[in-house]
Amino acid sequence: MEMDALRVMEDHVHVFLSAPPRYAPARIANILKSISTKKLFEEFPQRKKVLWGGKLWADGCYVGSSGEEVTADMIRRYIKYQKEQGKQLCLF
Repeated sequence: MEMDALRVMEDHVHVFLSAPPRYAPARIANILKSISTKKLFEEFPQRKKVLWGGKLWADGCYVGSSGEEVTADMIRRYIKYQKEQGKQLCLF
């Protein structure tokens, strides 16, 4: 997998990446959630005690893809402008 763009928000994360087709999108999301949770709890072990059952991520996720209608550049710009008030882009 190769990460192209990333934006961490207060209550969610935007990730744009490429991955081999053998990985289902839901599996990719689970891999990212697992790795990030492990790293966070290694660096900040006290956070695990604050979270109910040590659960960091919600169960669901949204997965989309780039193509003719929504280009990779559009997705990169959308992610880039997420934190800048008044400059959010609409893809649809």
